[in-house]
Amino acid sequence: MIKHSLLLIYRNFVRNKTYFFINLIGLATGLTCTLLIYLWVRNELSINKFHVLDNRLYEVMEHQSYADAIMSTTSTPGILAEMLKQEFPEVEYAATTTWIEPFTLSIEDHNVKAKGYYVGSDFFNIFSFPLLQGQANQVLKDKLSIVISRDLAIKLFGGMEKAVGKTVELQHDKSFTVTGIFENLSKSSSDQFDFVLTFEFFKDANEWVLSWGNNGPSTFIVLQEGSDVTAFSEKIRDFVKNKNEQSNVILFLQKYSERYLHGRFENGVQSGGRIEYVQLFSIIAIFILVIACINFMNLSTARASRKAKEVGIKKSVGAARSSIAMQYMSESLLMSVSSAILALGFVWLFLPQFNLITEKKIVLTLLDPQLISWLLGIVLFTGLLAGSYPATYMSGFKPAAVLKGEMHGTWGELWARKGLVIFQFALSVILIVSVLVVYKQIEYVQTQNLGYEKEKLIKFPTEGTTETNKETFLKEVRRIPGVVSAASLGHSLIGRNSNTSGLSWKGKNPDDVILFENMACDYGLIETLGIEMVEGRTFSEEYGADSTKIILNEAAIRAMNMEDPIGKTVKLWDTYDLEIIGVVKDFHFQSLHDVVNPLFFRLSPKNAWSIMIRLEGGKEKEALAALGKFYSEFNPGFTFEYQFQDKEYALQYAAEQRVARLSFYFALMAILISCLGLFGLAAFTAERRTKEMGIRKVMGSSATNIVLLLSGDFTKMVLLSIGLALPISYWLLSHWLERFAFHIKLGVVYFIVASAIALVTAWLTVASQAIKAANINPVKCLRDQ
Repeated sequence: MIKHSLLLIYRNFVRNKTYFFINLIGLATGLTCTLLIYLWVRNELSINKFHVLDNRLYEVMEHQSYADAIMSTTSTPGILAEMLKQEFPEVEYAATTTWIEPFTLSIEDHNVKAKGYYVGSDFFNIFSFPLLQGQANQVLKDKLSIVISRDLAIKLFGGMEKAVGKTVELQHDKSFTVTGIFENLSKSSSDQFDFVLTFEFFKDANEWVLSWGNNGPSTFIVLQEGSDVTAFSEKIRDFVKNKNEQSNVILFLQKYSERYLHGRFENGVQSGGRIEYVQLFSIIAIFILVIACINFMNLSTARASRKAKEVGIKKSVGAARSSIAMQYMSESLLMSVSSAILALGFVWLFLPQFNLITEKKIVLTLLDPQLISWLLGIVLFTGLLAGSYPATYMSGFKPAAVLKGEMHGTWGELWARKGLVIFQFALSVILIVSVLVVYKQIEYVQTQNLGYEKEKLIKFPTEGTTETNKETFLKEVRRIPGVVSAASLGHSLIGRNSNTSGLSWKGKNPDDVILFENMACDYGLIETLGIEMVEGRTFSEEYGADSTKIILNEAAIRAMNMEDPIGKTVKLWDTYDLEIIGVVKDFHFQSLHDVVNPLFFRLSPKNAWSIMIRLEGGKEKEALAALGKFYSEFNPGFTFEYQFQDKEYALQYAAEQRVARLSFYFALMAILISCLGLFGLAAFTAERRTKEMGIRKVMGSSATNIVLLLSGDFTKMVLLSIGLALPISYWLLSHWLERFAFHIKLGVVYFIVASAIALVTAWLTVASQAIKAANINPVKCLRDQ
């Protein structure tokens, strides 16, 4: 029986090669897209889930209340972890970490640039970064310890065997002893670093972390087994306020492994993050798979009349409806299996390029049990979904009516088929509109005037003699041909780095807590950035005492509700009286997701940790070569590594850029699959109406009239799909654009262009079959019929 069914399926495939390949390519393409998205989604969901204590590992975060909003942040007091462990028995482990940054490690004349940070002694008890040498509870006990990765051990010492116990110099300043080696970090970790140092050493060099009023480091804890997370989070809620009466902080816990996907908060409420892209592409995968399945359903039911007599004969000789349904379901499942095999080949072929786009290192492992079970499930789902309607429809034929030639399609069946095409193209139109809008928004944020000139601007951190002798370094740099100007700044200009609510002024409401971004700088910084002054002046050596001056932005003046600010005095941290000498025009120092927040510039060269250099257009190459040569002479032992500010700025939108590129490719695939189905339906329609076309030509219809006639039905379906898709896409994209404080206007042009693309694509797809039918010889087609 099975052999007979397989033989029938094979004969059907051979007899209808065109429709077989349309279905095969359509389903295979849909499964390829679905499988690629599955691999990406699985990778995203696995980030930070490898830690053994994941179910008890939490990050302690803060809700900070201000006059206009609640800001949620991972920045906490540097002594929080230590005090939580001391005062709460629910805490098994606690560790503080600073921020990952590049350092120069040296062994005599051998210098290596590597990324690292300072961490608490419980770090390796909390996080499952395997130690190849050393014990988790011992490697960070000594204040001058350093624990390095396998790769760093090879770079520094030529191998792991010679590393432990050896001394490494940090920034050509302080020596640390290697006490342990950890395995190279996998891509499943959101944090990527090469070494760690002790937070105890950092504390000694940075006394500010001992204050409950200062934030910066991050705090991680592991709770004792059986602890009630909700109750503990409530218990520590006012912990910082109890230590500092002036604090506006409420503590709360977030599971560490959830932070990667659920990292965005709005006004103190968790409101998404990368999880939105996971959900988006999961929906796109379902869309594409459904579109591919619709092709199979439509082509199978459209060709029902060709198989009607076969079904009628089978039923007349006693075949049960279930056996007929099973034949068509088997045909669908076999098609699904064949498509899956072809899809695996496509995935293997395209995975390297997919990894480049997503910046992942995803590997296709066919023996992966999770992948196998998922693939079997999706093949079964696809086969059943694609075959369900044809099997039900075909097996329901009445043999007497079929054999008498009285079987006619009902309006319900016709509209079901048209409804599937409409739904299919509606999904495609939504994807097209989405791609257009996302691309335009990304272009907008990257070309928007930020209020400062980010082009031809390079930056690099101060270290070595560029830090200790910064003024001399900047003077010499300004003399280099091709350098327009140079200055230093204690800010990255791509997010919140340093902020304070410790600014007060005459007339301030004592109940208002306003957060100001604090930008330490030296002379010439505002000119180097090209920031426009609204009133007053910039810092200048001509006035001599500008260390007691301050410059604010327009947002700060609005927040302070201050009129005629020039010459007025503000107090910083209840310590420094600073005179307002200027107001700069608002500029974006965060992404365009955020509004421009209040900020001030303060003349404090010692706290300006980044060198900013403006290069002359057309002379960048020569200037950089000269800068590199001078840097190596002025700052021996350190590498001249710089970044262009415009590229650093663009990295803020890396996630959106990847989404835009992936959406484009998947939209293209959706349109391709839809067109394959449309092509098959057009070919079948032309074939079924061959006799009608012959009669029309005999009666005088022109080829143009016949083309328009055959194209008309499909045009109506595409227009209906456009009418269905546009309001849905408008709602979805309006919601997405609301995430940006500054965004494009969702104009009608995007919907017109998307509609035109859908229509033209449909016309081109149908055109070949319509023209072929219009040019048929009427004598031949009437004789054949």
